[in-house]
Amino acid sequence: MFQYDLVVVGSGPAGRRGAIQAAKLGKKVLVIEQGKRVGGVSVHTGTIPSKTLRETALNLSGWRERGFYGRSYRVKEEISADDLRRRLLITLDHEVEVLEHQFARNRVQHIRGKASFVDASTLEVVKDDGEVVKVTGASVLLAVGTKPFRPDYIPFDNKTVLDSDELLDIGELPRSMAVIGAGVIGIEYATIFSALDTAVTVIDPKTTMLDFIDREIVEDFTYQLRDRNMKILLGTKADKVTRLDNGKVELKLDNGRHLVTDMVLFAAGRLGATDTLNLPAAGLEADSRGRLKVNPETFQTSVPNIYAAGDVVGFPSLASTSMEQGRIAARVAIGAVAKEPPKYFPYGIYAVPEISTCGLTEEEMKERGIPYECGIARFRETSRGHIMGLDTGLLKLIFSLKTRRLLGVHIVGEGATELVHIGQAVLNLKGTVEYFVENTFNYPTLAEAYKIAGLDAWNRMGDIKSEL
Repeated sequence: MFQYDLVVVGSGPAGRRGAIQAAKLGKKVLVIEQGKRVGGVSVHTGTIPSKTLRETALNLSGWRERGFYGRSYRVKEEISADDLRRRLLITLDHEVEVLEHQFARNRVQHIRGKASFVDASTLEVVKDDGEVVKVTGASVLLAVGTKPFRPDYIPFDNKTVLDSDELLDIGELPRSMAVIGAGVIGIEYATIFSALDTAVTVIDPKTTMLDFIDREIVEDFTYQLRDRNMKILLGTKADKVTRLDNGKVELKLDNGRHLVTDMVLFAAGRLGATDTLNLPAAGLEADSRGRLKVNPETFQTSVPNIYAAGDVVGFPSLASTSMEQGRIAARVAIGAVAKEPPKYFPYGIYAVPEISTCGLTEEEMKERGIPYECGIARFRETSRGHIMGLDTGLLKLIFSLKTRRLLGVHIVGEGATELVHIGQAVLNLKGTVEYFVENTFNYPTLAEAYKIAGLDAWNRMGDIKSEL
């Protein structure tokens, strides 16, 4: 009756992982991608490009060596937008090649075109050449991702006033930049351009930022940004943005301040890319932000044979979690057993410096009334930190006083998104403070900070053996 067992709309992290999972279980799978190449937002405008841009900026600017050689140190004196783009294109070509090979190896079919529902099991696909084809699937997985929110009052011109997708194609690096939005995307790009010595101002109407991160980590992070002369204007809204005749941009803030800058990045939210899917034909409805509501365990929508995964279902909107969501959704869709993933997953913010976290924050411990103790280690306390010239960086561990189990790991600093996985493993395997105290860590490494933080907490918690 159906042409395919599973039709996947979108080839980002959720779509490709779901498609490959179903194909590995012997199902006939089709992926529909409207972009010029497979990979979705993650590969072409989101995760991979922004992280490649970050790595290129840090390497060419000599950022990591400035602890030794001073703030004026540079690897390349004049860094251009072309320098950044060159490495970006090489990385993207490699990512697409790997993905296309995975599809071919697993016999996943894919076509280019814009998909829209005819009914809950049928999709119409309009190809680039105008050809229209209809496909049917026993199940459908929507993994269409998101697109930047672009309000009418912002005069986007793809040159001096841009969204986060357009930022990757700038012609030259700005001397100054205003970033509207202190969320993950805004902060990542703000700190990357700050590392390239662009004068950056961050503006957000909220009085706090990154509220899901432990407050002590955010405070340390904020101090580092302000220490390098980044301006962070929280509790402030940009009422009006105007392009000036001299090529600059003026921002009028609600507190009466005026700001003139070379470039404005608007990064205040994203919308689910569901507006062209003709959802009503399938019996679906998106919320005001274009997102779809799903069962958090199965990722099934209100229509039994339609599933959704990835950024289109909302928080946490991570490539890593999207992959797991896609895999679980595909297994459920084809009738395979799908185990629920571990409760705690790592969250990475690829700013400069990085932030990564897993488990409960100190604020959540207080809200739940769990007696706890914290252990702190600063990267400058490790020999590896000295070798690397680090004078910043913080690792924080949170333990239950009753069970002595690790319940939260929070890191800000060099390599945070790599280091967090040690804490993640101990946390999900229900390890205690004794793991960090009694185990040997490679020396010299930044991972040694775990032992330092563990001992810091253990010194106040006491020796469990002496209490028995």
